[in-house]
Amino acid sequence: MATILFEEIIFGPIKSRRLGTSLGVNLLPLHGKLCSFDCLYCECGLNAQHKSGRLPKADEVKQALEEKLIQLQAEDVKLDVITFAGNGEPTLHPDFERIIDDTIALRNHYFPKAKVCVLSNATQLDKPSIFSALLKVENPILKLDSAFDETVRMLDRPNSPSYSIRKQVEKMKTFKGKLIIQTLFTRGKFEGQTFDNTTEKEVTAWIELIREIAPESVMIYAIDRETPVAGLEKITIKELKEIAKRLKDETDIPVSVAG
Repeated sequence: MATILFEEIIFGPIKSRRLGTSLGVNLLPLHGKLCSFDCLYCECGLNAQHKSGRLPKADEVKQALEEKLIQLQAEDVKLDVITFAGNGEPTLHPDFERIIDDTIALRNHYFPKAKVCVLSNATQLDKPSIFSALLKVENPILKLDSAFDETVRMLDRPNSPSYSIRKQVEKMKTFKGKLIIQTLFTRGKFEGQTFDNTTEKEVTAWIELIREIAPESVMIYAIDRETPVAGLEKITIKELKEIAKRLKDETDIPVSVAG
């Protein structure tokens, strides 16, 4: 299936389903992928499909971002967010905290109303510099696709054999509510294993974890682009809205839906 790799440090702005007008920042290899998950639905493809390459240096990121912000300011572009995403997991960059500091300073100068967002799978939260950096941004958006390790290992496929949902939830709780949870709902089959994180059992357990984490808000969404493996189902907007209603009714936590 077709996949997308970002071939620039700075890309966009694009119209994001969830974030508005978003300027993307890619801290990963420009022609490869680097991630601590290997999600079956990742638009960048599976890890084995793309050899990793050189990471951009912090000074390169700063220069590229400033040049783009100057251009957008001159064009009178409305910018809602600066979003760290790209070809994998942005918090794997060794200078992530310094880059966040640079980005906040540039944002404050050129687009003070824009928010800084980080889309992360939350696997690096045990590193103090990563945790510190994520606390500095307006929107740390952290993944939680299931309450069950078995489902996560089939769908998100973490690289670490010691990965556990309980460990992730405990780390998320240390944000004391200053985070957003994002969850992709899907069902399908891969290499003889079936998965479905929309079942009653899955949704009930997921809601309990959301209640425990107590985030500012939750984003739930469905597959929007081609996936690197066949057999993944796009969940209907009706199903997503039903899950969202349950979450709102049972926890009163704000939730947005992107179908």
